[in-house]
Amino acid sequence: MKLIKYFIQFIIVIILFLIFKLIGYERASNFGSKIGSVFGKFLRSEKIIIKNLDIIIKNSNLKVENKNMLVNDVYSNYGRILSEYMYIDKFRKGSLNNYVNIKGMNHIEEIKSKNKKVVFVSGHFNNFELMAMFIEAAGIELAAIYRPLNNIFLNKIMENIRLKHICKNQIKKGKSGTRELLNSLKKNFSVAIMIDQRVSEGIGCNFFGIPAFTTTIPAQIVKKYGCEIVPVHIERYEDIKFKLTINKPIKFDENLNLEDITLELNKILEKMILKNPSQWILTHNRWK
Repeated sequence: MKLIKYFIQFIIVIILFLIFKLIGYERASNFGSKIGSVFGKFLRSEKIIIKNLDIIIKNSNLKVENKNMLVNDVYSNYGRILSEYMYIDKFRKGSLNNYVNIKGMNHIEEIKSKNKKVVFVSGHFNNFELMAMFIEAAGIELAAIYRPLNNIFLNKIMENIRLKHICKNQIKKGKSGTRELLNSLKKNFSVAIMIDQRVSEGIGCNFFGIPAFTTTIPAQIVKKYGCEIVPVHIERYEDIKFKLTINKPIKFDENLNLEDITLELNKILEKMILKNPSQWILTHNRWK
């Protein structure tokens, strides 16, 4: 039954991809926004969004005047991201560079000039795929850790897009990718990882005041290789444009333990989320 459901989803997405490709980037993104706003709640739980939002509000200084509007913005962003997969190749080739404002390229240049390996960390904001794509396109030898989609039909398409246009070195999240990750680090590759998803092999670490299972991979790399951490954030503005910020590398004290480093990274992520909660993928069951 699940395979039938996944196959139907696959067919629908393929049809949408064809439409998105035909109508151009701006129209595709706006059309995707409408699709997400109308159908998002049937695909992603609104209850989880509200639950996550309530936790954030309760444990921060965030004020939300209209929750329903924020929820709609989350679904709208989902639709835009879906449509923009058809234009990842154009972003990579530079023909859509006028839609992206990059801040902090001096940090990328320093990493390159000193031949350093670092750990780029972020969360699922906006079109999060653009972050690893622009970092690699800037000349960084990069390995990106990813979580495969549950839909086996769509996952093949997404993996192909990622390998061809986003980052040619993809490492599947989980124990199976550990050896590949270690090999990449030995080759002096930098690593890109999203730290905002729940992971069973992580540790319970405070996130907006409540323990949440969080990956310790960045902290482990810091402890073993002495790598610096580079927080990266992407924001959507004017609906179809992006501001990509490469922050200053952080050198953690070698005396800090895994828990200390992971907590500091969660605090950095919290600040990113609070800038604009609707631009974070709030449908992850983060505090399950």
